[in-house]
Amino acid sequence: MDIVKTQEGFQSVLAVSGRLDTVTAPQLEACCQECLSEGGSLVMDFKNLVYVSSAGLRVLLSTHKKTLDKGGLILRNVNGEIAEILDITGFIDILTIER
Repeated sequence: MDIVKTQEGFQSVLAVSGRLDTVTAPQLEACCQECLSEGGSLVMDFKNLVYVSSAGLRVLLSTHKKTLDKGGLILRNVNGEIAEILDITGFIDILTIER
């Protein structure tokens, strides 16, 4: 998994590509923690994300809860396969998703 961080005003944008699984979830979690310590809201761009495991979903839920008072977590460019995973797990009703 690769993560590229950019800033859009007060938003940190993390472009996440590859597989978000048990091995890579801690890397995303650490990057999210770093962004949250800087303040502002957080956007994850999933344009090039191909897989999310339960460990990845845990990171998304945990990050979502931590960002509620900072403008929230936004997922962008969620492809059909990832959207289906989010739908089946009910995360699609919890997270803010921009397509």
